[in-house]
Amino acid sequence: MSAKAIPIDFHAASERVARALIGAIVTVDGVGGRIVETEAYDREDPASHSYSGPTPRNAAMFGPPAHAYVYRSYGIHWCLNFVCREAGHGAGVLIRAIEPLTGIDAMRQRRGLEPLKLLCSGPGRVAQALDVTHKNNRMSLLEAPFHIKPPEQAFDIVCGPRIGITKAMDVPWRFGLAGSKFFSKPFSKA
Repeated sequence: MSAKAIPIDFHAASERVARALIGAIVTVDGVGGRIVETEAYDREDPASHSYSGPTPRNAAMFGPPAHAYVYRSYGIHWCLNFVCREAGHGAGVLIRAIEPLTGIDAMRQRRGLEPLKLLCSGPGRVAQALDVTHKNNRMSLLEAPFHIKPPEQAFDIVCGPRIGITKAMDVPWRFGLAGSKFFSKPFSKA
């Protein structure tokens, strides 16, 4: 008997979606793994790309929900976000790290012969390993090449402040699968 998947409501607030995605399986063209680290961003959040309203760069973040928002960080790395809340709001969840499960040879070819632990530990590494680029921006997460399998059980989740930002650094909207070895950076001990 298989466990019942816990559905992900992409219309929910970004922090709820970020938490719900922990333990979900994401693949792009069959390459992917378990989501172990996320960060939530919302329109009222000064650290969010949507804070100052829509622009050509961040337009995908304004919906509809359950679509990809892909942007380049520091002009170097692509980053994958899952859009949430209602269309026009401007909220998303950054996929910070996954535990590689399928297509590991393809990931290594794209990333180099990294140790398994480092293949997808960080948003730029996730995008590179999954071959996510601007071509995936605005794509539905509910159709190929994406496949998201919700968690089949509840996982223990750790949370803490987001990292790599300069505003709203104390907001505890970074979520992780407790005990994972695949985080981009360790969570602080409380």
